[in-house]
Amino acid sequence: MSRIGNRKIVIPEGVSVELNDRVVKVTGKLGELERELPSDIEFTKNDNEITLTRKNELKATKALHGTCNANITNMIKGVTEGYKKELEIIGVGYRFNLKGNDLVINAGYSHPVEMHIPTGIKVEVLSNTEISVSGISKELVGEYAANIRKVRMPEPYKGKGIRYKDEYIRRKEGKKAA
Repeated sequence: MSRIGNRKIVIPEGVSVELNDRVVKVTGKLGELERELPSDIEFTKNDNEITLTRKNELKATKALHGTCNANITNMIKGVTEGYKKELEIIGVGYRFNLKGNDLVINAGYSHPVEMHIPTGIKVEVLSNTEISVSGISKELVGEYAANIRKVRMPEPYKGKGIRYKDEYIRRKEGKKAA
């Protein structure tokens, strides 16, 4: 039994949710998002509540039931509040810069790494060592922030690298400890 899939999704004021040919379209004050529903999931809307039900009891369908519910909930939150991830870079000479529609990262390599900023994502440089990635799609914001972090993963000895603001890096002692 999927507990997440059985949740009723409440549509807040100022948000409209429509279903056309298995495509759910959510529109709010920050923008609009759409996602295709699998054929095994039924969508019903009553006033300001959405209920998702499954057509069969297969294991894959049960998994999709909860996933679809969470996706629609995230879409509604995205068009009302939006999503934001903050990253920081630690290391001597490491820094972030914006150059047009590209993010330039100096992370200790022989060359600066340039990453194109996709549409739907807004990147703010708070300081040389801190940036904020925001947008209405949780999937896009999380994926872009993870790709930035992949440029120079934080290492456990000195703590150098790119990490999320609230991330804790477990530190190791070096050879001197032995």
